[in-house]
Amino acid sequence: MTFTNPLKLTSAIIFIAILAGCMHYVNQPEASASSQSTNNAYIQADMSTVAAQISGTTDQILVTENQPVKAGDLLLSIDNRDFVLAVEAAKAQVESAQANIGSLAAQLTQQESTILKAQATVKANQARLQLAKADQKRFSNLAEDGSGSIQALQQANTQLTVERTNLSKTQAELAYAQQQTHVLQAQLNTAKAALLLAKADLHARELKLSYTKVYAPIDGVVGKKIVQLGDFVNAGKPLIVIVPTKSLYITANYRETQLANVQMGQPVSIEVDALPGVELSGKVESLGPASGVSYAAIAPHNATGNFTKIVQRLPVKISIDMTQKNASKLRVGMSVIPTIETGDTHQLM
Repeated sequence: MTFTNPLKLTSAIIFIAILAGCMHYVNQPEASASSQSTNNAYIQADMSTVAAQISGTTDQILVTENQPVKAGDLLLSIDNRDFVLAVEAAKAQVESAQANIGSLAAQLTQQESTILKAQATVKANQARLQLAKADQKRFSNLAEDGSGSIQALQQANTQLTVERTNLSKTQAELAYAQQQTHVLQAQLNTAKAALLLAKADLHARELKLSYTKVYAPIDGVVGKKIVQLGDFVNAGKPLIVIVPTKSLYITANYRETQLANVQMGQPVSIEVDALPGVELSGKVESLGPASGVSYAAIAPHNATGNFTKIVQRLPVKISIDMTQKNASKLRVGMSVIPTIETGDTHQLM
């Protein structure tokens, strides 16, 4: 009986110590733990939705669902007959424009010869006019002193008038030929512009023709095929979804109270619901800038009336080392439990 009171005292002290320890543990911030886990996490990938850039009828479907593809692989083709004809017509327009340029260039060359000929004619007429002036003056002097006939003077006057007329005519022809050069040069510039326009139209039609072949933009696996042979497809309509199975990542929605010590680059251990007993590794790639509900079309926050505080969740992107064993078994949408090793929180605090 002498040990009863000390025993009770010791038991009471131990109980109080345990209770105090529990209270301390319960009151610690959630973020102070050396690791943070969540089961609100899923495998995701930046899937590529392939769509047609032109409208038309499919005449080839070269892939099936769940088929691996490489970037640049031909997935399907659209009937290209109308587009081939359009390209041929555009090529004919280019050839026509080139022929027009050649014709105008030849006319310009010919016009230069015409100008040289007109210039020579003007010089010859100028010489004849000078001779006619000299003859008219000589016959005029002879007629004044009576040694020349009036008829000869009249002929000299007439010849002078004719030569003046001929010179004016050839000068006008030279001016017209020179002006015609400017007209032809303007037409040539217009033809060159038409050629550029025809070439641009040809390139546009060739580009549309190339759109009749639809290629895989990335490496991956065909996850969904929404088109069948013979379907008429509209430009922009999704046809095939490609999943990049070697570029998977995890989006983990952690409670805001867990993120105080989470940083980029921290290691992550990953449990996969579909792979019991398998543990994969990864690392924190980035932290989301806003909670999921912040992107909702209708604001979730109630500024009036009753208020109930709800702990928000923020997305954390976790990269996965796809070279590790069993990583190839992961599929988009799988549920996972990532555990971020935040380290010694006492040192961080």
